[in-house]
This record gives sequence, C-alpha cells and structure tokens, in this order.
Amino acid sequence: MKVLVIGSGGREHALVWKLSQSKRVKKIFCAPGNAGTAEFAENVPIPADDIEAMLKFALKEKIGLTVVGPEAPLVNGIVDEFQKKGLRIFGPNAKAALIEGSKAFSKEVMAAAGVKTAAYKVIVGIDEAQMSLGDFEKAAVKADGLASGKGVFICNSKSEIMGAVNKLLQGKIFGDAGSRIVVEELLEGEEASILAFCDGKNVKLMVSSQDHKRIFDNDKGANTGGMGAYSPAPIVNGLEKKILQKVMLPVMKELAKRGAPYKGVLYAGLMIKGKDFKVLEFNARFGDPETQVVIPRLENDLVDVLEACIDGKLDKIDLKWREGSACCVVLASKGYPGEYEKGKEIQGLANAKAFKDVFVFHAGTKLENGRVLTNGGRVLGVTGLGKSIKEAIANAYTGVSQIDFEGMQFRHDIGKKALGRK
Repeated sequence: MKVLVIGSGGREHALVWKLSQSKRVKKIFCAPGNAGTAEFAENVPIPADDIEAMLKFALKEKIGLTVVGPEAPLVNGIVDEFQKKGLRIFGPNAKAALIEGSKAFSKEVMAAAGVKTAAYKVIVGIDEAQMSLGDFEKAAVKADGLASGKGVFICNSKSEIMGAVNKLLQGKIFGDAGSRIVVEELLEGEEASILAFCDGKNVKLMVSSQDHKRIFDNDKGANTGGMGAYSPAPIVNGLEKKILQKVMLPVMKELAKRGAPYKGVLYAGLMIKGKDFKVLEFNARFGDPETQVVIPRLENDLVDVLEACIDGKLDKIDLKWREGSACCVVLASKGYPGEYEKGKEIQGLANAKAFKDVFVFHAGTKLENGRVLTNGGRVLGVTGLGKSIKEAIANAYTGVSQIDFEGMQFRHDIGKKALGRK
C-alpha cells in the first residue's frame, strides 16, 4: 500500500523509518517532511495544517493509510474530512482530539470520568483572574488551546501567576490559544509519559517514557517542546495496570459516552509521587520526543497496529517490545525556544549513524544543494539503544559527539533521573 505521514518533525521521521520496515508498504510520502524523511519517503511540499490540499493529494495518489503526526490537523478535523471520502486515516476525529485541543475540556472529561488531576480554575478575563485566583500560592498557568507544547508557565508566587495570566490574556503571546486559560495547583513529584494505542473501546499501553521539557540541564530555563526522552521510565514501574484502569479506560469510556469514541494514540502526561499519580494533561497523538525512544523499541509491524486501531480490532494485537532501554537527546538551534537562526550546515551525520544502536532522527532540517541545513528550533534527535539505561545514554551521547552545527545546544543530563533506579 501507499502510506502518507503528515508532519515534519523528529516524530514523523521516526514513524516514516518504522513504516519503511513493513513488508506491506510499497511507497511512503511525507508532507511536508524534512531532510531525514527524504531517505525513506518522497517529501511533498504541503503544510501539515492544509487539510484541503492534503485530502486532494491522498485521493489523487490513492493513499491506503494516512498517519497524522502533529496535533493541529487532528484538532481541526483532518480525520473527519478523510473519512468522509472513504480514506483510511490513523488518529482521533475532531471531537475526540479536543482532549488536547482544550485544557478546559480535558479537565471536564477527567472530572466526569473520576480521573485524579490537579485542582483548577478556568479563566477568561483579567478581572475574573484577580477575583478568583487568591487561593493559589503556586500554580501552573496554561493556555487553553494549542501552543506547540510551550503554553505552560510554572509560577511559584502570586505575582508570577498574575504575570503569566497577563502575558496570555492581555499580551496574547499565544494568540487565540491563550484567550481562555486554565490555572491549576502545582503538583509535586516527577513527570512521566504514557502513550497508548486505542481503537474506540480497547486500549494497549506502550512502554513508558520520560520527557525533559526545560531547555537547560537540571530542569532549568524555559519550557520547550521537549529536549530529550528515555524509555522505560523506572518511576512508572509497577503502575502500568493502575494507569490503564484508573486513567486510560475511564477517559475512553467517558469520550465514547459523549459521542466521541477515541481511535488513535492517547498520551497521558502524569505527575508521579511514590505509588500515587495525577494526570497533568492529555495529548491526542504520538509525543515528540517520546516517539523517538518508544517506536524503536516496538517489534510489531506498525501498519498492523495502526490498522487494528482503525478497525476496532486492537484486542487481536499482541504488542511486543525490544528488551533494554532507549535515550534520545535533542540538538537545538541557538536561541531556542526563543528566536533562532536557520540555514546552518550540519556536519557529522554519517559518522553518528555509523555507530551500532545509534539513530539520528531529523526534525528542523532541510536539504539544499546536497547539504543538510538547520530549519527549525529542534533540529535533530539522537537516539541510542542499549541493554541498560546507562548504555542507551552512552550510545546517544556518542552519536551527539559526532554532530556539529553553528550554535548547537543540547542538555547533558537526559536520562540522569533513571540512573540508580530499578
């Protein structure tokens, strides 16, 4: 079959790489893709959020399966439009994708489903904020809509809370995404990511992972889209069954009750403290950079799994995972997550890929006259596999040591939290 992957990040490169290994796939297109996806797929210059152009292309090429990477097309209804034309597409429809598209909706669903989460308030105006936020000494202030993973402010005082509220509601730094905000209690513990395949009624958890959101070592600096990840996350060990029963299945049931049966990847961001946990947020798609450590460990044919989700037959699939660990280190442009320059030539890619158990997944890159140039904030994700997390980390940073571009920045402590844990 012909497969279309939508998106241009490291997540999409990892998906294209995995799909290329399927005997069922004849050709892969990636729209718009990057310099890395071009190795396995034909890149198509259609923006990921141009649903009309994407639909025309899929119909013209007789695409047998479309896989949506980023959240915006899902929230904007690309699955609904493809299904109207009889096209097979992996991902939740617009109604179900609202679990990520609106923080307030997500909180409402969790409350109805009995899922533990932080206490919160939904705010739509400055006057309302000043009147109703007196109870919060510390808080996470979140844009209600999509903000590319950057719409969260961690505030440790009332003045910081109001400062974040002002930036979102009056400064409109995230546009309409911040016209309504969610302010919630600041939870203590350690974050982890659980991704699950869903077919509308059945749920199968993927191996756990942990993202690193802050730009600098030791979780300092601004929030980013993610500076690295590792899998599995030892802090999750033993909690998987409870997460399935107390989080994933109740949310699936609640969405189905609302006429929005969920098919696709449901991603729960958890705050874990001891053996207890609460849900921070849900995403309606594969995570980035979590995909770059989870998918290399999946032994199944990815096409089989995705089609089982579409057809409501996920219970027939036995997910198999590679033993050991994976670690991904993100290499970013100077200035990210703020303003950054593009067009810097990347050196050493072939050297990094020559190492066993090292994979280089492209994100913000482009090909120009045979050269690979930077073309985004997060440029590359270097993934290392290993029998232990220590070995996976070492392999990832060995790959990183071979690569260079002007202004390259990365964290030196990805996976450190897992060391010493079982």
